[in-house]
Amino acid sequence: MAPTSANQAILAGGCFWCTEAVFRDVIGVSNVESGYIGGTTENPTYKQVCSGTTGHAEAIRVTFDPAVIDYGQLLDIFFATHDPTQLNRQGNDVGTQYRSALFPLDEAQDAEAKAAIARAQAERDAPIVTSIEPVATWYPAEDYHQEYWEGEGQRNPYCLAVIPPKLMKLRKSFAAKVKA
Repeated sequence: MAPTSANQAILAGGCFWCTEAVFRDVIGVSNVESGYIGGTTENPTYKQVCSGTTGHAEAIRVTFDPAVIDYGQLLDIFFATHDPTQLNRQGNDVGTQYRSALFPLDEAQDAEAKAAIARAQAERDAPIVTSIEPVATWYPAEDYHQEYWEGEGQRNPYCLAVIPPKLMKLRKSFAAKVKA
């Protein structure tokens, strides 16, 4: 189903386990759901998306309270906690399914996405490759991917190597926006 709420944001910044873990710690965020968006296969599975043949990105759908944190602030956190200069990859995860992309849900989010890219670019020498893509059908990932870091991720060597540094950056750069 296509998302419609202005109080949601859809962000793709590599492995959804990693981006989900970051945004679950943000004040004003009430829910983070991992899923797939931007591809051509209906109801894709994790295995299909990982093959790189469906066109989907691993993404998160963030539900937030704009009175506590606005879309632009979410995007600033997004750009600070992944590498938006890597085309179709994040670290060792390579493929279009790991692309850095934003899926604005309305014209206001589209304008803010462009402004956030400009803010992020001003802090970097390398060009930002984050795409702004049209909203598409959202497919929730399988249940075992939801809240992954809180469970299985604590025993996954990949997650243990990648997620703690992202959480440290979140806590250091956005201390006032982190849940206790």
